[in-house]
Amino acid sequence: MSLAACVMQTAPLPAPAPETAALARSAESAAFATYYASVETRLVSDGMLRVDGGQHDAPFSAAMLAANFERIALFDEYTLSAGRFVARETPSRLRRWEQPVQLQPHFGRTVSPDQQATDRAVLTAFGQRLSDATGHPVTSVSTGGNFHVLYLDRDEQKTAGDLVRSLVPGVGPETIAAIEGMPRSTFCAVFAFSQPGGPPVYIAAVAIIRAEHPDLLRQSCIHEEIAQGMGLPNDSAGARPSIFNDDEEFALLTAHDAMLLRLLYDARLSPGMTPDAARPIVRAIAETLVGGAS
Repeated sequence: MSLAACVMQTAPLPAPAPETAALARSAESAAFATYYASVETRLVSDGMLRVDGGQHDAPFSAAMLAANFERIALFDEYTLSAGRFVARETPSRLRRWEQPVQLQPHFGRTVSPDQQATDRAVLTAFGQRLSDATGHPVTSVSTGGNFHVLYLDRDEQKTAGDLVRSLVPGVGPETIAAIEGMPRSTFCAVFAFSQPGGPPVYIAAVAIIRAEHPDLLRQSCIHEEIAQGMGLPNDSAGARPSIFNDDEEFALLTAHDAMLLRLLYDARLSPGMTPDAARPIVRAIAETLVGGAS
């Protein structure tokens, strides 16, 4: 789930509280943990959540890459209607970050210190992967971030409004409602924000990662939501091998997806471009990345 919105400029944030021993889960949160563990087991047994990248059985051409980029980067998956985000694919404009991206994790009370250390390591490594793919600086920080990654359990997710407002001043009520009302079927989500009345350039983002997730689902959520928060807001049923596809076949960023990110941050493209304006440039870049236009 990826959404884009406008928000006021973010303000400096206080240092995080010292790490303490994890608290016990509530009955509802424990039930969520059991559910997500069963989901991961079922998906893996069905050959999903692959970590091999699909190099051997999912070839793609330059034309396919260009078409996937247009659908994923230049269309929105959700639109705002009557104060609610609803699933409705609509043409959009190219959006991305211009300032360096600083990933800052925030942990709920049920995330143990050991799990926090693992999550920080995964986040740092993935930030480097994104930086390599885009050529844009992406780092992991302890304070003062602009891309906030919230590891929250069910109880914290339902009351996350005050936390989100403190991290992203000016965030709209529809975003708070979407976060607090996330159903169990939504594994994770990201919300990226631009300045009201300004260019379509991201200045802040918030990703919601369920603290109940087992390891692979947890890592999959990090890869998909943070990559989407870089400026790839949509999914496409035709994209393969890709994490930007709701079929859950691939768990981790693939070579195809890294090329989408390279396309997104290519200097020949610029924020605000429409699908029609970007299309010929995207095709030319894709041919360079993949080789050939077939």
